[in-house]
Order: sequence, then structure tokens, then C-alpha cells
Amino acid sequence: MQLKEAKILVIDDDEDVLTALRLLLKPKVDLVIVEKNPNALQGILSKQDFDVVILDMNFNGLVNTGNEGIFWLNKIKLWKPATDVILITAYGDIDLAIRSLKEGASDFLVKPWKNEKLLESIAEILTKKKKARNFKIKLNSATEIIGDSEPMQEVFVKLKKVAPTDANILVLGENGTGKDLIARSIHENSLRKNKPFVKVDVGALTSTLFESELFGYKKGAFTDAREDRKGRFEAANGGTLFLDEIGNISLRQQARLLTVLQNRQVTPLGSNEAVSVDIRLICATNLSLSDLADENKFRKDLMYRINTVDLMIPPLRDRESDLTLLAHHFVKLYTEKYNKETFTLDPEFLKKLKTHPFPGNVRELQYALEKAVIMAEGSVLYAEDLAFSPIEQQTESDLKLKTTNLDAVEKNTILKVIEKNKGNISKSAKELGITRTALYRRLNKYDL
Repeated sequence: MQLKEAKILVIDDDEDVLTALRLLLKPKVDLVIVEKNPNALQGILSKQDFDVVILDMNFNGLVNTGNEGIFWLNKIKLWKPATDVILITAYGDIDLAIRSLKEGASDFLVKPWKNEKLLESIAEILTKKKKARNFKIKLNSATEIIGDSEPMQEVFVKLKKVAPTDANILVLGENGTGKDLIARSIHENSLRKNKPFVKVDVGALTSTLFESELFGYKKGAFTDAREDRKGRFEAANGGTLFLDEIGNISLRQQARLLTVLQNRQVTPLGSNEAVSVDIRLICATNLSLSDLADENKFRKDLMYRINTVDLMIPPLRDRESDLTLLAHHFVKLYTEKYNKETFTLDPEFLKKLKTHPFPGNVRELQYALEKAVIMAEGSVLYAEDLAFSPIEQQTESDLKLKTTNLDAVEKNTILKVIEKNKGNISKSAKELGITRTALYRRLNKYDL
């Protein structure tokens, strides 16, 4: 999206600010609306969608919350979760503005702002929106992969490049991150989309079942083989074969799989005749690349076969900005499934979501929201309606330990880069490969 196509809403009780921003933006954007009273926000947003809302942080005590900006930011995110918000703040509110980034703000500007900086911030937000819209991964008319966070945008960009090819893909990520959804999306966006998509949880197969399930068998090949049966390789012929939990198969099974991938042929049990197969292979595992590089656990030659391109799916704790979008999506999904009335999400409900580490990732979030919808009374979901699964609690301490170690590496790297660039945030963010806003979030996270 270009700047001239943007729709901007400005909320500030200072007439001079409204006039200045209207004069600045009107020649450059498609629509700019200014409003002095934040109480008019809901009515305006119900009639018109905006790409960006520019919001002042103080409104002379119109709302008794201690900080009006964060109050209205939460309201905007409640009414229009996909709308980006830029906060305008005075110098004395900078710490509060940085904390507001955790509440969902996209950026903040300090008064008096520089026009170039404001336009740059809007352009950066629009570029991010364009990336998300240009590659909105759909599985069918009702299902899509949801996420506009930076880690997910990186996944989408990579998917856009690899999906149309026939390259073998290795999908990496923790349990519950949606690796099977990614695999299906690769198939649905490939040239094989009208051919079969066959999934096999190979990690759950015994040695005997591994060969009969994957390669098929002839009648009489073993005691219960009462008729010929095609294996999963033949069933996926012309389409995509998805082997889930590939990291859990034995070295012997790996050897058999490697032979089939090299020859592009399978020999059913009880037969001497090889059958040619044409498949696109996608594999997934919750193991890391370093674990797969251990030849005592995984054959290196097979690794090269299955890993033409690898995709790392980020854990939910690294996708904080996606939590609100996912929450609204799942609440809507289960509201319709269980014939409930429409829910609104209390800000404390969303805050509780954002402070949970989600060791079970998106799957844990989905089940927690399904339970909340089923058990809730009334039309508002409150923090007390949210209960997390005890199944995941046992891994939470291990997760925090792991996160602490990773945090230490990230914190030190940020400090070194900022010192190298003599405190220049824009240059430091560019060198780190993240946006200026994302760097501010990390600075706040580590109290730097």
C-alpha cells in the first residue's frame, strides 16, 4: 500500500495539532479525518476503517484512568484489532509510551515531532500491511494462517518463494506452532494443489508399520494382508507427501526412506516390482537443526534430501503482536461453533493472554479460548474466564530457563550494536534487522 492510498484518523484535543496534521497529511493520503473528542472514536470506527490512528496520550482528564492514551489504545484494539496506532507524547511520557508498545501501539512520536519522521513511521506501517496482504495464506475459504508480527512476516515471505517450486521443505518448530498448517499452505499454494495432500505421522509408526504404511503391500505379504494396498507414497503420487515428526524415526527407517527418495520408486511388501512415484516432500520436526546434525541420531545424507529449504516457525511467545488477532479469531470461531452471542474481550483478558508464556503455543491458546467461550456467562470475556491447561505447566519452568539464556544473548547483542552506532536507534535497528519500533520494545523489555 502506498501513502496516497492510506486512510488516517487523528485524535487530539489540541486544535493546533489537528490543523497541523490535517495540512501535512491531506495532500499525501487518500483520507484524513481529525477529531478532538476521543469519546467519538467508537462511532467513527464503526463507520470507516482506517489504516492508522494517530492518538494523543493526554486528553485533560476526560477519562479517569491515569493515562488516557493507553485507555483509548486498548479500546481501539478491542474494536478494530488490525488498526495500527501511533501515539503522540510529551517528553515526560516517553517511558509510558515505550510501555504502551507492549499494549499494541505500532510506534510513538515525541512532541514537537518532525514531519519527515511521522511520514516515515506511517510508510513503514503501510509497507508491513502490504506484505501481509500480498501473501495472505489461505487453506480454503474459511481457514487462513493468522499473523502480522515480524517473525510471521518472515515466514510468509519465505513461503511465497518456495511454495510454487517443487523443493523439498523441512518445517521446524516447537509443538503447537502449526507446522501441519504450514505444510498444508505450501501444498495449497503450489502447482500440485489439485493433487492429493497426504499426511503421515511417521514418528508414531513401528518398524513393520513404517514400511507397510509408506510403501504398501501385496495380498499375502503377511498374515493380515488380505488384499493389495497402496502405500502413502503411491497415494500422494502427483501431489504432496507430508511426513510429520521425521526426527523420531530410527536409523534403519531413515535408510529405507533415503533409498526411496533417491530412486523415486517404492517396492510394496511382498512384491519384486518397483513402482515409480512423483511426490513433493514436506517434513516436520520439533527437533532443532543442531539435533538433526548429530549423525548418531539422524543421517546426514537424508538430511540433505529432505532439507532443500528449511522453515522455522516461531513460538507464540515471540509473536506478541499476533495474540490479539489470534484471540479474536478463535473467540469468533468458537462463538459460532457453540451458538453463543458475540463476545467482546476485556482489556484485562487480553493482558492476561500477553503475560502467559504459552509453552503449548497456538494449540494451547486455541484450547484455552475454546474453554473460555464455553464456560463464560454474559457477553464479555474477563480475565477470570481464562484458564490455562495444567498439561503445559510442567514445562513452563524449563521454558523460562531457556528464554532467560536466549534473552541474555539478545540483550548483549543489542547493547553492542547500540554502542557501536553511538546510540543511534535507527541505525542500530537496521543493523539488527528489525524495525525501530521492535527495538524500542526490546529496550523496554530489558529495562535498557
